[in-house]
Amino acid sequence: MLRKKIAVLLLSAVMAMTMLSGCGDNAAKEDKKAATEDQNKDDASEAKEEEADEAEKAPVEDGEYWVDFNTDSGMFHENPDFDGGKATLIVEDGKMTVHITLNSKNIVQLFLGTAKDAQKDGADLIDPSGTETIEYTDGSEPKEVYTFDVPVKKLDEEFDLALIGTKDKWYDHKVSVSNPVAK
Repeated sequence: MLRKKIAVLLLSAVMAMTMLSGCGDNAAKEDKKAATEDQNKDDASEAKEEEADEAEKAPVEDGEYWVDFNTDSGMFHENPDFDGGKATLIVEDGKMTVHITLNSKNIVQLFLGTAKDAQKDGADLIDPSGTETIEYTDGSEPKEVYTFDVPVKKLDEEFDLALIGTKDKWYDHKVSVSNPVAK
C-alpha cells in the first residue's frame, strides 16, 4: 500500500513537472513572439520617422535661393518691385523658410493652415518678421511694407496659408514655393 502511494505521488509529480515545463515553453514562446512583435513595431516606427525626416529635408542644400512665391490671389503675393518679385528661400539644417515681402502693411498675420484653424485657441500665428521700404519703379512714393517668414515643407507643392488683414477677417489661400535659384 505504501508502494502504491509512493508510486501515485511520483506519477503525480512527473505529470505536474511535464505540464509545467509545457506551460513554460508556451509562455516562453509567447514572450518571444511578443518581443519580436514589439521589435518589428519599433523598427517600423523608426523607419517611418526616418521617412518623415527625409521628406521634410530640403531638396536643396543649405543656403539662400531666389524662388517664386505663387498664390491664388491678386491681392496677396510677393511685391513685384522688391528683388524682381522673387521671394527668398532660406535653408538651414535642411529646414526651409520662405521670406516674402508684401505690398503693404494691410496683412497683419499669417497662419500655416486654414482660416478656420487659425481662429482656434493656441493657433501658431505668424507675425511680420520685419519691414522693407519699397522704391517703386512707377515713380510712386516709397512705402514701408511687411515681410513674413513662412515655413515650407516641400517645394512645388501647394499648401494652405491663411491671412488676416487690418479688417480683422481671416481669408484662406493656397500658395506654393518653386524654382529655387542660388543667390
